[in-house]
Amino acid sequence: MKNKITLVIGLVAAMPLMNSCGVIFGGSKYQGLIIAKDRPKATIFVNDEKAGVGQVTSLYKRNRPLKIELKEEGHESVVKNFDNRLRTGNFILSVVTSWVVGIAVDLGTGAAYKPDHKGDPNIQKLSTKNFSFTVDSLTEENETK
Repeated sequence: MKNKITLVIGLVAAMPLMNSCGVIFGGSKYQGLIIAKDRPKATIFVNDEKAGVGQVTSLYKRNRPLKIELKEEGHESVVKNFDNRLRTGNFILSVVTSWVVGIAVDLGTGAAYKPDHKGDPNIQKLSTKNFSFTVDSLTEENETK
C-alpha cells in the first residue's frame, strides 16, 4: 500500500514536467490546403507572401490567422481572412494534466489554437493536423481591392 501511495504522489509531482496535450496531439503547426475556387490561374498570397497558383498546400502556425489574397490578371483581387480559435478540449486536458507548464507550452507554441472551422463554412477540418481553406471570389464576406 505504501508503494502505491508513493507511486501516485510521484506521478502527480511529475505531471508539470510532462509535455502539454496541445503539442502532443496537434503540434504548433497544421497543414493547410488553400483552394482558389473557380480561379485555377490565380496567384495565391498567404500573409502577404506568394504561396503558389490555383491550389497550395503548406504548413502554417496555429497561433496566426491566415490572410489569403487571390490575384489574377483580368480579375479583381480578392482578400479573405481566416481566424483561429482556442482548442478548448486540448487546453482543458493540458490544465488537468500539466498545470501551469502545460498552459504555458500550449500558449507559447501556439498549439492551443486551430483554424475556426466551426465558425467559417469556408474552412473544412480534414483531421487534427489538416485543414482546407476555400477562397471563393463570389462570396460576400471577401474584401475586393
